[in-house]
Amino acid sequence: MQIEGQIALVTGAGSGLGEATARRLAAMGARVAVLDRTAEAALAVASDIGGLAVTADVADGAAVEAAFARTADTFGGPPRVVVSCAGIGTAARILPRDGTLSLDAFERTLRVNLLGTYTVLSVAARAMAAAEPLDADGARGVIVNTASVAWQDGQIGQAAYAASKGGVASLTLPAARELARFGIRVMAVAPGLFETAMSAGLTPDVRAALESGLPFPSRMGRPDEFAMLVQQIVENPILNGEIIRIDSAVRLAPK
Repeated sequence: MQIEGQIALVTGAGSGLGEATARRLAAMGARVAVLDRTAEAALAVASDIGGLAVTADVADGAAVEAAFARTADTFGGPPRVVVSCAGIGTAARILPRDGTLSLDAFERTLRVNLLGTYTVLSVAARAMAAAEPLDADGARGVIVNTASVAWQDGQIGQAAYAASKGGVASLTLPAARELARFGIRVMAVAPGLFETAMSAGLTPDVRAALESGLPFPSRMGRPDEFAMLVQQIVENPILNGEIIRIDSAVRLAPK
């Protein structure tokens, strides 16, 4: 799909991977709705790229529908490129030392990372399915979700996070198969260690230890490298129903 002239919506676009993706799509000529739960962050990015700032909790169906409706009203049609980057990282053991249950953290992580992704997917698919095809193949849109290498390499303390990202990965193929008749592609990207808000608080020693375990290149990924892959997914019409790891060939240790 050609990106220039398309309408795009990116969640979690106020920072990190989502921000980089919104900026790259805008640079490629897309009209971009910058969705974030923090209005100030969304507005800052949208103002910089000439996009539209929209605010929503991605797990709130009504709020997501309102964000899509505002995007369509502003740009004159539904988003044809939707990228879900909104998510949270949590660290909680199943059996913590103090003996407390960690159900609240598990539920919150699944609510944001998995239910939020599914909610955006569902609303996006409905909007795209009602739109006219864009080309001779009958393409109507592309949805790219964000999983994680923790989907396969979950570490100790990542049970909730790995489960949420595993859910994102697992819904990719059935969603792609179901939406194929509407000309909607569904893909997932599974990033490894990237420069995001989650990694910003690492001490130099911890950061060096993490990067030493990355085969090549032995550094954290840059957000624009994630965005570059999203661009390639959108542009390549045969990519569908797959999860792509982008991780310097790392396989995470148990802890």
